Amino acid sequence: MDIERADDLLFYLRETDRLAQGEHVKITVLEGGVSNRTVLLERANGDDWVLKQALKKLRVSVDWFSNPERIHREAAGMRYLSRFAPESATVPLIFEDEDEHVLAMQAVPKPHENWKTMLLRGELKSEHVKQFATLLGSIHREAYLANERSGEVAEAFKDRSYFENLRLEPYYLYTAQQVPEAAAFLRQLVKDTRSRLFTLVHGDYSPKNVLVYRGQLVLLDHEVIHFGDGAFDLGFALTHLLSKAHHLKAHRAAFAEAALQFWHEYEHISALPFSTSVETYAVRHTLGCLLARVAGRSPLEYLSESEKQLQKELVIHLMKQPPATIKALITEFIKGVNHVRH
Repeated sequence: MDIERADDLLFYLRETDRLAQGEHVKITVLEGGVSNRTVLLERANGDDWVLKQALKKLRVSVDWFSNPERIHREAAGMRYLSRFAPESATVPLIFEDEDEHVLAMQAVPKPHENWKTMLLRGELKSEHVKQFATLLGSIHREAYLANERSGEVAEAFKDRSYFENLRLEPYYLYTAQQVPEAAAFLRQLVKDTRSRLFTLVHGDYSPKNVLVYRGQLVLLDHEVIHFGDGAFDLGFALTHLLSKAHHLKAHRAAFAEAALQFWHEYEHISALPFSTSVETYAVRHTLGCLLARVAGRSPLEYLSESEKQLQKELVIHLMKQPPATIKALITEFIKGVNHVRH
């Protein structure tokens, strides 16, 4: 069954009694996802759904495979995040089907907009950055505390295989093969990440996975969620803010300020007992992801070839002696991209 084929999807939903036989709906295939088929189902009663079906082979230019059963990890993530995230920052799960590897979630009401789209046109608001940091800090803090009480979170998300084949391999290990100068740094980072297990990690904490509805950020796409090193989420998120600072010269200072605000807000809200260690590894994950997004399996599509080359050279240089703090990393990165090379 292919949910992007309207006839297949309608037959499936009616046969499983999830839609009445006579109910008329509008089906729209949503573009942009590399790892899933995603469809919007608009119903006459306004109770709209988004359905996702995991792909075995991801939609990228190089071969990249992952078990489609990861969709059920996302469903589990939705259940847990509803406990740990601020109210209305995630969407409810409607159903999951373990045979067809499909889930349905409540659609975010219209009008809404993708935060990445807003950022790429330079629409950067301090309140959105604050919410982005507060959401992540809340998830990390509440999951850590819940696990300290019972160990339940670590047990529920102990399988890190999807993180391995959707993040560590394509982002760090593949990049290590492509960029020998960074190989030792990246392989050590992978080793450290595998041993640092302390909270629930979203694994795809990016503006592209955030919708803005009535000024509220809503987080989506949880298929890489696992119990592990929360510093990865920080590095992943900071990479997007810094890469946009690189790309959008007219807004560079604002994005650099937003990156620092994100870190300070996160540090305040998470209040984790080992924040010094978190910052150290957040710096390393930011460097790893900044390089991976120009030399790994999933390069950022908005960076030009010259921007990718500059970012690669700059990050390799910074990896030789990583900055001690997030603030120092932001300063050094911005100084580097401001340097015009002929």
